[in-house]
Amino acid sequence: QVQLVESGGGLVQPGGSLRLSCAASGFTFSIYVMSWYRQAPGKERELAASISGAGSSTNYADSVKGRFTISRDNAKNTVYLQMNSLKPEDTAVYYCKARHAIRDVTYWGQGTQVTVSS
Repeated sequence: QVQLVESGGGLVQPGGSLRLSCAASGFTFSIYVMSWYRQAPGKERELAASISGAGSSTNYADSVKGRFTISRDNAKNTVYLQMNSLKPEDTAVYYCKARHAIRDVTYWGQGTQVTVSS
């Protein structure tokens, strides 16, 4: 049974930091590209960051570049998103996504709420 379980969301003040985690199970984690997407109220879901299976390649949305860092630990089947210098516009539900490197197979987590507010 495939599972992606996000954790680490919450309420933080502007300028603060949060670290999201996504624990994966039920598939061969190391051959999946892992991504963090986010969806703010009334907006479409958008890519925040992604990382290759081996962790050697990363990609970031311009809006988070320099503030967010994606990483993964294939021994723990977990992907992380370190978020620094958070802004109110970072408020969203953050979703973890796994995409097979070759086949058309995709899994999503249930999401974790991040709220940036004073």
